[in-house]
Formats: sequence, structure tokens, C-alpha cells
Amino acid sequence: MSFEVTGAGQGIVPEARRLVAAARRGFAPRSRPAALLDDCARRLDQPLRVALAGQLKAGKSTLLNALVGQDIAPTDATECTRVVTWYRNGSAPRVRAVAGDGARADVVVRRQPGADGLPGAHGLTFDLSGLRWNAGAPREVAHLEVEWPAETLARTTIIDTPGTSSLSREVSMRTTRLLTPDDPAAGALPGADAIVYLLRRLDAADVGFLERIGAAAGQSGPLGVIGVVSRADEIGAGRIDALHSARDVAARFAGELERTGLCQAVIPVAGLLAFAAATLRQREYDAFEALAGVPAEDLSVALLSADRFARSDLPLPVSPELRAHLAARFGLFGIRMAVTLIRLGVRDSATLAAELTERSGLDELRTVLDVQFAQRADQLKAHSALTALARTLTAHPGPTADQLLPRVRTLLADVHGFAELRLLGRLRTDELPLPPEDLAELHRLIGGSGVAPHLRLALPPHTDPTTLRDHALAAVRKWRSRATHPLADRFTATACRTAARSAEGILDLLHDPPTTPLTHLHP
Repeated sequence: MSFEVTGAGQGIVPEARRLVAAARRGFAPRSRPAALLDDCARRLDQPLRVALAGQLKAGKSTLLNALVGQDIAPTDATECTRVVTWYRNGSAPRVRAVAGDGARADVVVRRQPGADGLPGAHGLTFDLSGLRWNAGAPREVAHLEVEWPAETLARTTIIDTPGTSSLSREVSMRTTRLLTPDDPAAGALPGADAIVYLLRRLDAADVGFLERIGAAAGQSGPLGVIGVVSRADEIGAGRIDALHSARDVAARFAGELERTGLCQAVIPVAGLLAFAAATLRQREYDAFEALAGVPAEDLSVALLSADRFARSDLPLPVSPELRAHLAARFGLFGIRMAVTLIRLGVRDSATLAAELTERSGLDELRTVLDVQFAQRADQLKAHSALTALARTLTAHPGPTADQLLPRVRTLLADVHGFAELRLLGRLRTDELPLPPEDLAELHRLIGGSGVAPHLRLALPPHTDPTTLRDHALAAVRKWRSRATHPLADRFTATACRTAARSAEGILDLLHDPPTTPLTHLHP
């Protein structure tokens, strides 16, 4: 995930920071509202916070490892998966438990050995037994903080949450309280700026949780929510065409969720394969190469199940222990895919890793995360801060609230950037009755290829402002005209109006780039 920010929302963070500072001066230094506003101010200067949420065993920790490209999150269902875990960039690996009163204790990290000298297939574990708290008596762990040197974490804080359908209501409520705080006065700021919600199926529990997230976003609607059909390889029972089946399922989920505005996009990802590909070892490649020499029919019979594949009586050129390791790390789908790619001509581990990553769906997810989260990081963070500011001022009426609330609410109601996000999501599944070249232009104009003006207008990076302005003005006229066409259906007219407003936003940026945020658009 690349989290470089260009274009969208460049002016809204300074505006949010100014409003938070003005509100802060209206409260006593050590009061609860002042503490909340201090948190708002800090959040604006920190990396974007993205939470991974979903039901129990949805594959959140595995997907986190795949996105980071390192084995840093325990994937076994142990005590540490029952608490919220924050993953941040750090100079050296360190894991700490944090109690409700702020006390801390270092956590021992253990790695289990695997077959043939390889690391264990289930990665590391966090040992929460025998914690030594820095404030004396034993305490209950409120959350975990993981610092790890990783490029992705330098730009994004990732939050791994407990399953929303845990048998323990208290465990599930930890996720709910983090993402949708109930009491505005007690905890106005949601823990995350954006959410990746993992789905194995789409049931009432998933829809209910997503609706709660949407309601918590207030008048601006659901912000920064992407759905992932996790463990996508299991949908096709591990067959070589499993991802095709998963795409059909993802399209169905997307249609149901995007019609209600609960998600901007739904992507199928084989998380287990994505993580294994990111950490592929030479010894594993050698094993796949040996299996590629086995007659296809014999290998197909051996791969009927993971247990059968690891049987010691099968005449395969890989030890049973290593076969069991491959099944745990890659799954049957990953083994079939790796062997097939080698038979088709892949000749080294680096190429195999890249091919497996592409086929896992991770590259597509990264692209969507970049366009919908990374390039709009300032806008998402500002929305979190402004929402918290509005709730704090509402809960504490007075002269400060009377002066600032109208401006805060105006900014929150000005949500064109999120209209773009919702339209980008719908365009993944719904087709507009437009010529292909116009459809491509609309997709670019609303930020589908990036939010910088030259990317929206399909111009070279160093195009002069006059040319940018001329193209933006032409786009405004074109898409306004399309929006008012008498034969345009409602969806098409809305999409064209959104494109026109995006072009107007480019004109705003070119007219006054230091202070005018892209969200300030006028019909």
C-alpha cells in the first residue's frame, strides 16, 4: 500500500487543524473536551488509521501479514486475537500489552520451527502469560501495540480487530467500541479513519455491522469502507479456477452492499496465498519444482485433500513433513497454482512469487486501497477529526460551539470526495450506457487513476496551469451537458454530475491551490 497524498483534501487538514485549535482554546486545559480535542489534533499529524474488521476466522491477521509483506501478526486463534492490536512502524520489533489505566508490559514473541528448517507455517505467537507490568499488580490487557520496521506501516497504522461474531459478547464489543463509539461525550473519535471489512459470506451480522458503521459516520454517510471476500480460494474448494468463482461471489456482494452505500468496492482476495507468496522461500520453490515433475493425474489425486496430500505412503518427491507445511502455508489452491505456473515456464522463486501475488487478488486490492484510501488520506483523517469536533461541541454547548459548529457542519456536509468514492465502487460492478472512451474519461475524472489534476485530465505531469484549466473547463461543459440529456437514466445523470463537479474542483484547485480543498465544490 502506497500512501502518498496528492491533490484531494490538501486544504481541508489545515482548516480542520485551525478549527480544532480554536475549539481547544474554549475549554479548560485538563478538561475531558480538551483531551478529546488534543487527540483530534494529534490524529491529523499521524499516519492514516485503517482497521481490518470482520467475523471470526475471516482471515484478518493473514491479510494484514500479506499487506505488510512480513510475518508480524499471529494467525492462530489465541488470546492475542481476542483484543484489538495496533501495528505501527518502529525502529525495532517490539510488542507491548496495554491495560485500561495505561500501564504497559513487554510481550514475548515466539516463533515455532517448521519442516526442513523452515519457519513454522503458523508464524509467530504473542505470549501473554506472565506479563510484568510497569505499574505493579497484574492487570487485564486492554489492547496490544506492535512496533515493527515496515515500509507500509510508516505510512499507515493498521488495526487488527477481534471477530465481530465472537462467542464472547465482550470480545465482539471491543471492535464495536473502537469503530463506532456510542457516547459522543465520552469518546467522540472513532479509532479508525477507514475500514477494510472481510467477508466469507454476506449475512445479517455483516450487514448489521456495516450499517452501524455507516450510521456512525453521521451526515456524511459511510466513509472509507472497502469489502474483501476473504479466503477466496475456499469458495471454489481450492480448485485452480477458485478465484473466478470468488469474483462472481464478490460481484454479488458488491451489488448488494453498494446499492445501499455500505461499501465502495468489494474485492476477492486469497489471503493465505497472498501472504505465502510475499514470503516465499527458495526451499518451498524447490519443492514445487519437484512436484511439477509428477504426472498431473497422480498429483491431482494426491491433492484431493490436505490430509491426503501429507500422507507418508504417497510416492511423491517431497517429504510428508514438507508437504504438510506447503498445505498449511499455501493451501491446496496455492499448491495447484504454483505447480501449474512452473509447468507453464516459471523458472525462479522471484517470478513465482510475483505470479502468485497477482493471482491472489492482492495487487488489485492494493490498487483499490491506493486510489480510495491512500490518495485521500488527508480527507479521511480530516473527516474523523471534524466528526469528533462536531460531537464534542454538540455535547458541550456554549459560545465556542455557537461560533464554530456552523463551519464544522458545512465542511462535513461537503462530501463530494466521498461521492467520488461511492461512484468508483459502483463502476466496478454496474455499467453506464456510455461509449468506452467516455467511460474511461469519467473514471479518470473522478479519481479512478489518481487524484492529482493531471491524472484526472489524462495530461503529462508537468502540464502548465493554463492547459490544465482549459481541459478542466471543457470537462465541466461536457459532463454538465451529459447530465441533462433527456434520455439519461438516474444513475447515468448522477454519474455525469459527479464528473462535472470533479472538474469544477480542479478549477478551484488551479484558482487557489494553497487553501481550497477539493471538497469545496459547487453544483
